[in-house]
Amino acid sequence: METSVKTVGIVGARGHTGAELIRLIAAHPSLDLAFVSSRELDGQRVDAHNDAYAGDLRYENLDPPTVAARQVDVVILALPNGKAAAFVQAIDAAAPQTLIVDLSADHRFDGRWYYGLPELTRGKWHGERRISNPGCYATAIELAVAPVKDLLAAPPVCFGVSGYSGAGTTPSDKNDPEKLRGNLMPYALTGHVHEREASFQLGLPVEFMPHVAPHFRGLTVTTNLYLSRALKRDEVLTRFRDAYGDEKLVRVVDEPPWVSRVAGRHHAEIGGFALSADGRRVVIVATLDNLLKGAATQAMQNINIALGFDEYMAIPLETPLPSGEGQG
Repeated sequence: METSVKTVGIVGARGHTGAELIRLIAAHPSLDLAFVSSRELDGQRVDAHNDAYAGDLRYENLDPPTVAARQVDVVILALPNGKAAAFVQAIDAAAPQTLIVDLSADHRFDGRWYYGLPELTRGKWHGERRISNPGCYATAIELAVAPVKDLLAAPPVCFGVSGYSGAGTTPSDKNDPEKLRGNLMPYALTGHVHEREASFQLGLPVEFMPHVAPHFRGLTVTTNLYLSRALKRDEVLTRFRDAYGDEKLVRVVDEPPWVSRVAGRHHAEIGGFALSADGRRVVIVATLDNLLKGAATQAMQNINIALGFDEYMAIPLETPLPSGEGQG
């Protein structure tokens, strides 16, 4: 197992996910935060914005050639969709050995990049230095569908609800607490990028309807699945327990999980498994923290795998809560 310390830089560190990445890297015994780039926070101390970091590092406003010239071991791109290309091009030219983890959707449809949803794709990593981190909703959808996708008779229909941190820090209706108060805001009801991503990665059409809720973090996806043959509940549970029983960051639970169980925590929960009377339809609920297992935690899994560390290094692995605790 690799033990030497590796250097990491973050581009787009101002956002919620950037803050979680800094926390995880600060706790990692074999990673050293070399730079954090943010146009809005340029010149300000990192420790003034993130109490998990102890050091003299300041935010910088770094352009692509400067990022590439830093020659760090890992660059994490935590940028909005459509902004990664210039940084990837510069790093490819000046530092091709650098590991790039792209948290945007820019490379999730590019077969040259490893798609890093470890619980489903861990065995497909073959030393790639270019890793595309999955979307938060797409992670929940794919985890909920994958164990039964061979039995589907129709496209999965997914109803998603996320906290407003998923809308980022740029002000909009979707992250305005006052507009969201007492509200559920639907958006992008067809063609959402995570709908396309989950369809592409699962190899089947997925229908997805996202909504924003007044809570800050955590998401829920309720997925309706029509089956090609009747199943009993125990058969469905067995498939999910076989798929995820050994996974440290996916928990199969009996009851439908509540988002309060996973907010601020690093794992996903999948449960419910409600079957229709004829056994030909099952409804499955998946929850995860959109900033953690939906973004930063998953990025840390991918970095650990690519650098030869233990996959869960620096990721808190909490003891499961007793049944029902935290659901109120």
